[in-house]
Amino acid sequence: MMEKQKIKEGIERYLKVKHGVKLKDAHDYQIFNALSLTVLEDIIDNWNNTTETYNKGRRAYYLSAEFLMGRALGNNLMNLGIYDEVKEVLQELNIDLNKIEEIEEDAGLGNGGLGRLAACFVESAATLNMPLVGYGIRYSNGLFKQNIENGFQTECEDTWLKYGEAWSIRKEDEIQIIEYSDMTVKAVPYDVPIIGYKTKNINTLRLWQCEALREFDFNLFNNQQYIEAVSARNKAEDISRVLYPNDTAEAGKILRLRQQYFFSSASMKDIISKYKANFGNDFSQFAKYNVAQLNDTHPTISILEFIRILVDEEKVSFDNALSIAKEFFGYTNHTILAEALEKWDIRLIERLFPRILQIAYQVDYELMKELRQKGYDEGAIWNFKIIANNVMRMANLAIFVGRAVNGVAELHTEILKKIELNNWYKLYPNKFQNKTNGITPRRWLRLCNSELSKFITDLLGNEDWVKNLELLKGLKKYKDDDEVLKNLMKIKHEKKVQLASYIKQEEGIEIDPDSFFDIQIKRLHEYKRQLLNALYILDLYYRIKENPNLDIPKTTFIFGAKAFPGYKRAKGIVKFINEIARLVDSDEVVSKKIKVVFVHNYRVSYAQKLFPGSDLSKQISTAGKEASGTGNMKFMLNATPTFGTYDGANIEIVKASGEENNYIFGLRVEDIEKIKHSYNPKWYYRENPSIKRVVDALINGTLNDGGCGYFEDLYNALLEERDQYYVLADFELFKKEEEKVFKDYKDKKKWAQKCFANLCNAGIFSSDRTIKQYADEIWDIKPITFKDASI
Repeated sequence: MMEKQKIKEGIERYLKVKHGVKLKDAHDYQIFNALSLTVLEDIIDNWNNTTETYNKGRRAYYLSAEFLMGRALGNNLMNLGIYDEVKEVLQELNIDLNKIEEIEEDAGLGNGGLGRLAACFVESAATLNMPLVGYGIRYSNGLFKQNIENGFQTECEDTWLKYGEAWSIRKEDEIQIIEYSDMTVKAVPYDVPIIGYKTKNINTLRLWQCEALREFDFNLFNNQQYIEAVSARNKAEDISRVLYPNDTAEAGKILRLRQQYFFSSASMKDIISKYKANFGNDFSQFAKYNVAQLNDTHPTISILEFIRILVDEEKVSFDNALSIAKEFFGYTNHTILAEALEKWDIRLIERLFPRILQIAYQVDYELMKELRQKGYDEGAIWNFKIIANNVMRMANLAIFVGRAVNGVAELHTEILKKIELNNWYKLYPNKFQNKTNGITPRRWLRLCNSELSKFITDLLGNEDWVKNLELLKGLKKYKDDDEVLKNLMKIKHEKKVQLASYIKQEEGIEIDPDSFFDIQIKRLHEYKRQLLNALYILDLYYRIKENPNLDIPKTTFIFGAKAFPGYKRAKGIVKFINEIARLVDSDEVVSKKIKVVFVHNYRVSYAQKLFPGSDLSKQISTAGKEASGTGNMKFMLNATPTFGTYDGANIEIVKASGEENNYIFGLRVEDIEKIKHSYNPKWYYRENPSIKRVVDALINGTLNDGGCGYFEDLYNALLEERDQYYVLADFELFKKEEEKVFKDYKDKKKWAQKCFANLCNAGIFSSDRTIKQYADEIWDIKPITFKDASI
């Protein structure tokens, strides 16, 4: 606990020394910085003690191109157990803590589920006192800020650092030098404290910022060649400027490859230098003390850089370096989509770091040798090769070298084993594992839904569930208690009122909190099938026009999603949804029944309002395509039924909470397997008038894309490109299931029981459980506390 006086003095002191203002004249962002620095000052000793303790034993490292952290202040105050004290102090100073929390920019360090998972994992590891260090890039700008203008997605820079960044410390003395064939740069570490819930252990997320070796070329500047004088600095800063630079052209591919090598090389050098400082130069012991997890293929070049450093700089033999690497690295596969199983043109690798390519050929040779010894013929060997057809296949490299390969949901792992990576599974059956994803209950319930948290605590009699989510099962005895169910639905309604108010503030759109909130929020991708949901809504629009008395509850359909700037079809879907919203709003009859809202710039802080304020969780990916999903778990934890396909973690959600409490529709993996060669979307288009009507709306002038060709492209995707995500095949099944939802929703008690069942059974999806499994089954690390660490 922090003393109130200490908090007040800290805020005043940091306002003075950082911003040169008194409290009465301070802006909200200045108070945010001062408060954050006050808390940071208070935890520094524990942070240093934790690091010192971890340095002495075995540690795990989580390497990820993304860490989608969200805002830090509220979460950190809650985990430290000082949220209420700070709130009281600020009230005494006439300051609203909520306003100060709202001024904080979401850290621009990630985009989708992969990055949010990484954030949940580092928080869980800290809560469990696990010696885990995160490594990533300190992007000076996030992916992009999304606006919706005339229904189109527009992008601008995400300047999340505009007010400074109070929650990180620059470690100038631990800079690493990174060499490319055409330039040399500095990797400057910024350490972010990862504060666990009710523990004194404080873990570290180390983020690398790229800077030039020299600020500018003085001689060029003196010769008045000003642009040339700073070009080397700009080129270096570009490397950590933006998350996932657009790589539709070669220049973007080169920048992205530089980016991956930059953070991989810096992290490997950092890990190796720490090992040498603590254990000396004998690398035979390295794997005893260190293990690294590659979060998808983005950091896979770390393997080659690690071997290069050991061989070239530490004079370890190649065979030994490869053996150490095989003990050191684990690999998480997040998707079966070919676009995400990275392949790099070896010309680019040779241009930027030729030595890495040489090492890759050596590793490839060792793999080929092993396969030949095992009797594989040359045809079979070709599919395993790390370098083939002039590309380096990063997943093959990660699987060959990794100590373990894991999928992130039961179905996903089975698909990897039986289909996508079947040749590898047969070669290394013992390497393959499943680690179903999880979410932290601290941010996704305790912080974002204090009303539901209090409800749970009151029923269970304590707050232990926050650190042991399986305790939610103890709520089951209340499943038929009318009073408890009524109170749950009161809270659900209160969160909808709050969400409606937030949407009014952010979008300028009024929605009715008494309507049914049907929400689909996630990255925009064709396989996630926002298009299917939109086509359904368009069909509903036509049906209401034909029958204004259609028996459905008043419904608000809410979408939130960013489309990658270079992903034309995804941007077309954004425009399509917004055109449907416009069509609905302009119709006096239909607009009384339904409303469509596309919220702009979907991000963690927006998600913290959307998940608690939901009635239905839309998880409608094409079966077999969604590795796991974690948004589905966040909805479930906030007592919301899932409406989804039999895909990803939906399967495990239904298994945990009962199919009768959720809504599963559509083709399954085995169904798709049977029809994939004979599938003809034009048959559905011809035979089903509802489908024909909504698909034709794309090209008959009903909806307007401003002549940009987006809607014609969507039309062609469905009919001329064989509808590769089975949107039309699942359309009628989707419609029937939604009718079932509307019917069930009328029975208030039945609906409340479905919501309650999802809440009671959400415990299995805690990221604490996932991290324990990684720790026990892949990393072999144990919780460690520095003296007196547990509260």
